[in-house]
Amino acid sequence: MPLFDLPLEELRSYLPDRDEPADFDDFWKRTLIEAEAFDLAAEFKPYDAGLSSVEVFDTAFAGWHGHRINAWLLLPRHVNGPVPCVVNYIGYSGGRGYPHDHLAWPAAGFAALIMDTRGQGGSNPNRPGATADPDGGDFAAAWGMLTRGVLDPENYYYRRVFADAARAVDVMAAHPRVDPARIAVCGGSQGGGIAQAVAALRPNVSAALIDVPFLTHFRRAVEITGREPYAELVRFLSTQHDAQERVFRTLSYFDGINFAARGVIPARYSVALMDEVCPPSTVFAAYNHWSGPKDISVWPWNGHEGGAGAQVEIQLRYLRQLWGPHD
Repeated sequence: MPLFDLPLEELRSYLPDRDEPADFDDFWKRTLIEAEAFDLAAEFKPYDAGLSSVEVFDTAFAGWHGHRINAWLLLPRHVNGPVPCVVNYIGYSGGRGYPHDHLAWPAAGFAALIMDTRGQGGSNPNRPGATADPDGGDFAAAWGMLTRGVLDPENYYYRRVFADAARAVDVMAAHPRVDPARIAVCGGSQGGGIAQAVAALRPNVSAALIDVPFLTHFRRAVEITGREPYAELVRFLSTQHDAQERVFRTLSYFDGINFAARGVIPARYSVALMDEVCPPSTVFAAYNHWSGPKDISVWPWNGHEGGAGAQVEIQLRYLRQLWGPHD
């Protein structure tokens, strides 16, 4: 994993022009209105995960078009009063996994909602998923999710995912054991890209933890890396020779740099300078466009794992400083 992108001093000032459709805000306003037409109908079923200090609930709620989205809700046991909450989104190909995969947050006294990503986790034994994508059929998709419906923003896969993710925040904001004024969105890679979008779509959240985000600065990503999942786009365009304009028009509605420009809440990013999956210039493109208070952890000798466990410690301290002490 050699250094292959811009030097760090250039990355810190890298601010590319944004390819943004004129109706970007209207598109997402309409998308959320459509999603909110369905009652959340949130369910929290107690689940015995063998954990004595954490309460676990097998959770489901209505996402895009009322589709049932599964999640885990973890709550610290024997804690008084409403607690802060972290809504966690998962990396590409993974599902919500197992409750014991997500213990850092409740151990710190936070509630944690771990949202399944629709249609993913079916082939990942470490992070299995439990949520279908009812609208997932598409005759012209390459392997994976990145090109599913990519010829039309109305039908694009990540329209459904981002709407699901915004609804997950609504679920936690309404939960009686969660403090709605202290909700953060969090994720790495795909999860970081989702958190980045939701922070703009739901500015009532109070913090965003965005690690090595995917779904960001698509055009540059496909031009400088051959790694999956961005390679899915390259394979698709290599056979759909007349589709380039339509593909990049669709992606402009989902590009992280366009969401980042609307991010006004505090954000803690991370980037790895040897990351060939989500190249550092794509991360800095979003970070430098972020409008609100921000900081970034730079991991010069790491690949797509970023700071891994060290970054989690940074996030825990960051939220404690931002939110103050809690029971």
